[in-house]
Amino acid sequence: MTVGGERSGIELGEFLKARRALVSPVAGAGARRRVPGLRREEVAAAAGVSTDYYTRLEQGRHKRPSESVLHSLATALQLDELATRHLFDLARSVSAPRSAAARDTVQRVRPSLHRLLDSFTEHPAFVRGRRTEVLAMNRLAALLLTDFPAKPARRRSLLQWAFLDPVARDRYVDWAKIAASMVGTLRLDAGRHPGDPLLARLVEELSEGSDEFRMWWADHRVVERRDGVKRLDHPLVGRIDVYYEALDVTGEADQTLFVYTTEPGSVSRSRLAELAAIARGQGT
Repeated sequence: MTVGGERSGIELGEFLKARRALVSPVAGAGARRRVPGLRREEVAAAAGVSTDYYTRLEQGRHKRPSESVLHSLATALQLDELATRHLFDLARSVSAPRSAAARDTVQRVRPSLHRLLDSFTEHPAFVRGRRTEVLAMNRLAALLLTDFPAKPARRRSLLQWAFLDPVARDRYVDWAKIAASMVGTLRLDAGRHPGDPLLARLVEELSEGSDEFRMWWADHRVVERRDGVKRLDHPLVGRIDVYYEALDVTGEADQTLFVYTTEPGSVSRSRLAELAAIARGQGT
C-alpha cells in the first residue's frame, strides 16, 4: 500500500471486484459462470455506466468517479451503509491522498481519559486507536486480555495479538469470528487513511504470518464494532462472557473507548469480580 493516488485507485478497484464477487446474479441471468458473483457488464448496466468505464474503475485507471456514480455502484453491488461509506472513502483517496504528516501523527490519550479508565475497577476498559492499536487500558482489561501498554510501541495492535500470539486463539472462544471482524475494522481504517506506511507494514507482517488474515483481508469486508458479546476462556477464572460498548472519544479523531460488562447475577459476573480482585492485588 504505497503513498499516492495510483495505489489508491488500485484499492478502489480491488474493493469493487471483491464486492462484485459477493453479489448473486438474478435467476436466469446466464447459464454457466466461471467465476462467482456478477460480471462487469452486469454491474455496469445496473449502475447506468458503460462497461468500459466500469472496467477502468476496477483496473484503477479512472481517478475521479462522481458521487452519483458511486451511489449507483453502491446500489448495484448491494452495499450496506458502512460499505458505502468505505467506497466513498476509497474514491476520495484516489483524487486527494492525505499527507504523510497527517498519517504519521502519534496518537496520545489525554490524562483525564487515563483517570477514567483507572476508575473502572470492576469493568475492563481500553482505548483503541488507529490500526487497532491499544493506546491505553486499565489493569483489569490487561489481565483479561493481555498487557498491551507493556508491549513495545509498534506491537500494541489487537490484530498482531489476535493473529500472531497463540494466547489469543486460546483466549477467544469464537476466535475466527472475532479475528475476522478485526480485519474488517482495519479495512475501514485503511479507507479513511490512504497511503499509511505503518498500516502497510502491519498488513505485510500479518499476511506473511497468517493464512487466515490473508484470506479475510482479500475479501474487502468492512466492520465497525459498536456493541456485542465476546466469549473468553481465561486461565485464572474460566469462561467469561462479556458485553462490550464502543464509544467514540469526543474531541479525538480515531479513538474509541471500549467498556466490558457482564450479565447481573451470572457466573460471568462473579468470575469477572474474582479477576478484578486479582487485578487489585497485583496493583498493591
